[in-house]
Amino acid sequence: MSVRVRLAPSPTGKLHIGTARTAVFNWLFARHQGGTFVLRIEDTDLERSRSEYTQNILDGLTWLGLTWDEGPFYQSQRLELYQQKVQDLLDQGLAYRAYDTPEELDAMREAQKANNQAPRYDNRHRDLTPEQEAAFLAEGRKPVIRFKIDNDREIAWNDLVRGTVSWKGRDLGGDMVIARAAESDQVGQPLYNFVVVVDDIDMQISHVIRGEDHIGNTPKQILLYEALGASVPEFGHTPLILNQAGAKLSKRDGVTSISDFQNMGYTAEGLVNYMTLLGWSPPEGMNEIFSLEEAAQQFGFERVNKAGAKFDWDKLNWINSQYLHHMPIDQLTDRLIPVWQAAGYEVAPTDQAWLEQLTALVAPSLARLEEAVPMTRYLFVADVGFTEAATAQLQLDNVATALQGIITALEATPSLTAENVQDVIQAGMKAANVKKGVVMKSLRAALTGDLQGPDLVQSWLLLNQHQMDLPRLRQALAVAESKA
Repeated sequence: MSVRVRLAPSPTGKLHIGTARTAVFNWLFARHQGGTFVLRIEDTDLERSRSEYTQNILDGLTWLGLTWDEGPFYQSQRLELYQQKVQDLLDQGLAYRAYDTPEELDAMREAQKANNQAPRYDNRHRDLTPEQEAAFLAEGRKPVIRFKIDNDREIAWNDLVRGTVSWKGRDLGGDMVIARAAESDQVGQPLYNFVVVVDDIDMQISHVIRGEDHIGNTPKQILLYEALGASVPEFGHTPLILNQAGAKLSKRDGVTSISDFQNMGYTAEGLVNYMTLLGWSPPEGMNEIFSLEEAAQQFGFERVNKAGAKFDWDKLNWINSQYLHHMPIDQLTDRLIPVWQAAGYEVAPTDQAWLEQLTALVAPSLARLEEAVPMTRYLFVADVGFTEAATAQLQLDNVATALQGIITALEATPSLTAENVQDVIQAGMKAANVKKGVVMKSLRAALTGDLQGPDLVQSWLLLNQHQMDLPRLRQALAVAESKA
């Protein structure tokens, strides 16, 4: 059997990490099996679907490297097919028009609640006579289309993740609405559980891989596959992504969309690597850092967990840092340039060599690309400003004298290099008769505006190349001399 899987997101919001993880598992399974990965946009919710969300989904999947083989197909362009299939079920007596008013349905639910019964449709309009239908139509009622569900039927399947799963027909809430209300002889807007089955049949989907929050839809959809005369695909329901409290990760937890992760400075490689580990355990001996292609060689549902996968920011940051730390400097520089530009830093195209030196300086400290912005600010701005701690350091005894000695030596040095920078530092120590530690701490405060940061000497050399060190030192000297 040829393996065909699909991702079917709804463009009612940005690409969520849960949907993206589902895409990862589908993609890995398709590649492992030599199959086909189909992309389908489920945009039948016309009120909530937005073209910008569709583009966000396409951009996010492309950025992650989850290329699709067929599609994207749009449900909104396939309405005639769905309506014809609904009509087929009506013609076969497998579906019917139900004329209940909202008020009648509310009353039915209230009665069930009062009797401690689970809410369900009682199938009251399943066997209406033509005269009864005519009477309802005369009242101006617009019917929905309901699919008949046998209460005594047991629906079971062998889930790729969860093993044997079974449901009773009586637990499915009564006959299911498959199309919204429309005029008497028309089929209204077909609904999710129906159109997804029609699409999967039409696109010959062999395996439906999705989150466990869809598991309640599966028995209904199996009945629809059978009613439409199609073979039932295999199902695999993957664990949900949970927050630290053990609840399903949601917008209330903050960052959940792929574009948000991208804007925070995560790499596609690091994020997709981490998402693969959210619910899948690599085989023994396999490194936790791997490419999509490497994961595809090993992927199988026997190693997908049933339990929910807790989202761990520390683990994501560590994985992402591994990609940044091992990335060639020229490639990492190319990724950092747009980040610096977005922060408003002036990055000259002719400065590639300087930028690569800067990248090499901060790369070992990065977990996310965005961290380079505050980390390197002192190398891009003219007026760095001084933190309270830096100001306090500059105003210690003898610091002004040491800075003056450094400035004098620097002015006399034709070109600052890694070899002669120590001579300039020694000049400051000698002028003020202080230890090297005091001078180095004061130099960091003067050159970077803070007492923390990347390697000081390399920072100084970078500032010197842009002739930013002497003005910075003179500014710091003024602060040191302003001591009350």
